[in-house]
Order: sequence, then structure tokens, then C-alpha cells
Amino acid sequence: MKRFASALAVALTACGGEAPLVLPVAIEQETPFVYPEELWDEGVESQAVVMVHVTAEGTVDSVYVRTTSGYEAMDTAALRGARELRFEPGRRGEKPVDVWVRLPVRFSRTPPAAGDEAAAAQRSGTGT
Repeated sequence: MKRFASALAVALTACGGEAPLVLPVAIEQETPFVYPEELWDEGVESQAVVMVHVTAEGTVDSVYVRTTSGYEAMDTAALRGARELRFEPGRRGEKPVDVWVRLPVRFSRTPPAAGDEAAAAQRSGTGT
């Protein structure tokens, strides 16, 4: 049985002066974040923060660990899952733009509460 990690995406605060940034919205899909089995079996829980570059086409171009979970297997799983995400692209006015998104990926043995998904949908960001 696969164990999935919950993830919340929160982007950086927008810079002023231009048309307001409309952030990328993740396209609904089964979570691509797979809890490392050995850490699940040991009862280890943690969170990695991953930076995700979402292109103007809505694909993930680049990812890197901003804050480690403290476990290489969790960091690797967070990066692997983030690469699989797809988005409706961010926009500045009518123009699709590239956006860096800060993505906390929580590996927890406790399932997320129903209201946690709404929190995951709240984002703010910057275009590049």
C-alpha cells in the first residue's frame, strides 16, 4: 500500500508595480508524493520545503530543496513528487508567466483534516 505525504503550496509575496499576479493553480490529481516506506515503518514524520519553478505553460521546470526535512529519503521523495505536479499557469494580466512557488511537503502518518485542502489552495507569488 502506498503512503502519500500531504503537501501545501505557498508562493512568495508579489512585487508591486505591474498588473497583479494570478498564481498558478495545481491541476487536481492523485498526490505524487510517496512517503518513504522505511521512514513510515520507523514512525518518522517531517517536512521538506521545496522551491518549484512553474513555467508559463504550467509545467514544472526546476525544483530544489529550500529547507531539508533532515532525511535524505524524504527530501528526495519531495523533489520527485514536485516534478510530477502540473498547474494552470500563473498570469500577470492576460499574459502567462513563470513563477517560483514555495512548496512545503509534510510527511505525516496522520491523514490531513478535511479543511487542510482549502489551506493548500491559498497562494501568493512572484512572476519572473
